[in-house]
Amino acid sequence: MSTQVAERPIVAPIDAVGPQGYGQDEGFLQALRARVLKHLESSGLPARGLPAMYLKTAVLFLWLAASYLLLVFTAQTPWQALPLAVALGLAIAGIGFNVQHDGSHGSYSTSPALNRLMARALDLLGGSSFVWQRKHNVLHHTWPNVEGADDDIDAGALARLSPAQPRRFYHRFQHLYMWPLYCFLAVKWQIVDDFATVVRGRMSGRPFPRPRGSELFVFLGGKLVFFGLAFGLPLLLHPVWSVVGIYLLVAAVAGITLSVVFQLAHCVPEAETGPDLGSWAARQVESSVDFARESRLLNWYVGGLNLQIEHHLFPQISHPHYARLAPIVEATCREFGVRYTAHPTFGAAVAAHYRQLRELGRRD
Repeated sequence: MSTQVAERPIVAPIDAVGPQGYGQDEGFLQALRARVLKHLESSGLPARGLPAMYLKTAVLFLWLAASYLLLVFTAQTPWQALPLAVALGLAIAGIGFNVQHDGSHGSYSTSPALNRLMARALDLLGGSSFVWQRKHNVLHHTWPNVEGADDDIDAGALARLSPAQPRRFYHRFQHLYMWPLYCFLAVKWQIVDDFATVVRGRMSGRPFPRPRGSELFVFLGGKLVFFGLAFGLPLLLHPVWSVVGIYLLVAAVAGITLSVVFQLAHCVPEAETGPDLGSWAARQVESSVDFARESRLLNWYVGGLNLQIEHHLFPQISHPHYARLAPIVEATCREFGVRYTAHPTFGAAVAAHYRQLRELGRRD
């Protein structure tokens, strides 16, 4: 095995019992570890630090920079600005899916410093890498789809994303109104959620450690840079109504793209939402659903998040490996009686999320 694979564990250090609330594993995770390690050995590729990731990063940041610069400095008419705004929103989501996400999990590179730098790409895009790491890596990845622990399924009173959440009369329409509301995810995230979490010092009912020292500097500095790029510089060259309108369009494109991709992996009827956790590894599989596994273009753009099962089991492995790991994981799941679900296409996954919203909005 290459030293690059061995420098950091390719799976979270979970023992036979796992985190609090989980049961015995019965050999499932151990078998998966052995087979995935064997695959990495035979492939000759490191678990992280892949040249393909560095090339993808260059492409995505070039896409981002070109869209932004052309939008701010050359676009003079709506017909020039609108496609550039859409392109910028898609570039923002693409960097979030690929660069920031792998960096946050430590799977981008063998260098911890480079992983931290890539994770902080989120601060440039208006989010907070500090808040995200605790919300996503700690809560979501430890207790996926567990009501009261996984903040990703907590939409407040706006929507019912778990059977354990209270149903309100207007939820009967959530399968209709949630799609346009997904467009506001980025705006809410950039302007409200991060600040509210830090001020309250709580997330999903749990204490949340406020950033201090260098982390506070990155949190505030990132927000200042983002607002300067989103509003400050454009306002020097364009009227207020134009800057605000373009910001909302860019944020809407990024918001619905990010929302839908994440929802398709966990908020579908096949994803486990019950309180019975079982083993840690089985919960990762049964609370997640793959989709469009054969689509190379989608897999490239969403950073392997369409292979959510593989990501939840092996978040420390860089996502370009996931497509080849999927058959290994699926076969091992069948052997150990763990339910493995994959929707064949992106459209099938969208339809499944629609059904989930509709069913959870109806009377129990």
